[in-house]
Amino acid sequence: MNDLNGLGKKPTRRDFQIVNLLKNCFLALSLLVVLAVIGAGCGGSAAKTAAATSPVTPGSSSSSSSSASSSGITVSSPANGAAVGSPFTLEASATTCSSQAVTSIGYSLDSSTDTVAANGNSINTPVSAQTGTHTLHVKAWGEQGASCDQDLAVAVTDSSSPENSLVPSDATVVSNIQAVIGWQAAHDPVTGASSSGSMNMVSSPSLSGNARQFDTSFSNDGGEIYNVAFANDPNPANFFYDGWVYLASSATNVENLELDTNQVLANGNTVIYGFQCDGYSGTWDYTANQGSPANPKDVWVHSGASCNVQSWGKEQWHHVQISYSRDDSGNVTYNSVWLDGAEAKINATVPSEFALGWVPSLVTNFQVDGNGSGSNTLYLDKLTISRW
Repeated sequence: MNDLNGLGKKPTRRDFQIVNLLKNCFLALSLLVVLAVIGAGCGGSAAKTAAATSPVTPGSSSSSSSSASSSGITVSSPANGAAVGSPFTLEASATTCSSQAVTSIGYSLDSSTDTVAANGNSINTPVSAQTGTHTLHVKAWGEQGASCDQDLAVAVTDSSSPENSLVPSDATVVSNIQAVIGWQAAHDPVTGASSSGSMNMVSSPSLSGNARQFDTSFSNDGGEIYNVAFANDPNPANFFYDGWVYLASSATNVENLELDTNQVLANGNTVIYGFQCDGYSGTWDYTANQGSPANPKDVWVHSGASCNVQSWGKEQWHHVQISYSRDDSGNVTYNSVWLDGAEAKINATVPSEFALGWVPSLVTNFQVDGNGSGSNTLYLDKLTISRW
């Protein structure tokens, strides 16, 4: 059921410390890679922002502020994959379409048949859209009836989005973690019989132009752990996880989706901020240590908030945001989770400090657990973790 905390859906569980020893070895290997992003710690009067460096991967690309296509349409705003408010400004132009002089230009959203058009070869107009991800179709028509189309992905965010009110200006913000070099994959031995996974950087589907693709094969409810160390900072006590997840049409048997952060403290212990959408219980779950740091008993606790990843729409992006914090004794408070802008309050405080002997680091896990046997493809984009 879950990689990090060692709790499967079956009553029999393997020894927690053995599992974490395996994961520690796995983590140590990943830390041999030079980290693309290292945070220097929290504090200071100015915000510290690090953009993760993307590996050079065939087929990857980055979005820019101005986008031109073979259609001859140039879109100055918004950029492909941009996060925008509503309304946002569409600024585009085109001089020719299929070798014909352009006489009108316009747009439509998603699968709507309603098209807004203006005479001439340029447009500068506000566009209103609901919160979420959309495909903006920018269109141009030639003087003899030719039509050209350029598509862009946009993510419409609410101006009251939680990061605007929760993340302080002096927080350390690491963005595009999905593009950090050093991601690793391994079977979670406390889940089903077996799993294997591979990753690739892709430009489509993507919001940023550089999404990470996760291909997982599994048998008997197996789960695959994907993780990366993105910083080393024992000091911050507050975290805000913000990422976009896309389920391919083939991802029909994802049972659990786990989105974790692990922090090694100055005393050498590790605080586990474990969080998952649990398809077995239909709830958001969080990690707790019901033992002691030296003799841990790691469990999943079902919250009262509903979540079932099998009900998430396929072939579309879903926005997941999680707020959690800790105290000096290793107690973690899970505050709230937002799925596509809808908040579910957790408001639970539990002990979650473990003496695991891990090397100093901040690590994020993305785990995909299967239902039965088969394969799934998911994508992760614009993963940002803020700390303060």
